[in-house]
Amino acid sequence: MGRNTTVALASLAAVLTSACASTRAAPTLLVLAPAPGSPAPHRGMLYADCIGQAAALGRYDRDSDSGTHLLRFMCSGPSARALYVELGPWSAARHSEWVAGSRTWRSTGKVIRNLFGVDYCSTDGVRDYQCVIVLNVGSFLAG
Repeated sequence: MGRNTTVALASLAAVLTSACASTRAAPTLLVLAPAPGSPAPHRGMLYADCIGQAAALGRYDRDSDSGTHLLRFMCSGPSARALYVELGPWSAARHSEWVAGSRTWRSTGKVIRNLFGVDYCSTDGVRDYQCVIVLNVGSFLAG
């Protein structure tokens, strides 16, 4: 064999070897350890207070639509008022505050079609504050 033939065969072997190697993906390691978290900001405490009150009083239900399964927590009083007040600037910046009937409503996101899947609070402007916090729990709740 001449030098050119040897180089050609070596090049062909390298190409074939790399082609074979590239058709099979390297195994992915499955990491089962929880991801590290960081301290929740003040707003996290407002969510926790509302959910805690709702759980303690049994004020939660489920809702589902097209395979999306939600657990809704309803709180009222001081917990709801604190969350409603905190939502003020947030809702104003996102155009997610509206008046319906005798209540003013604020949500964490702009309502497109309806309130499904949206966290929101409302008040009568006097003393009654109500909030709904939504947790998307997946199909586990459906069964």
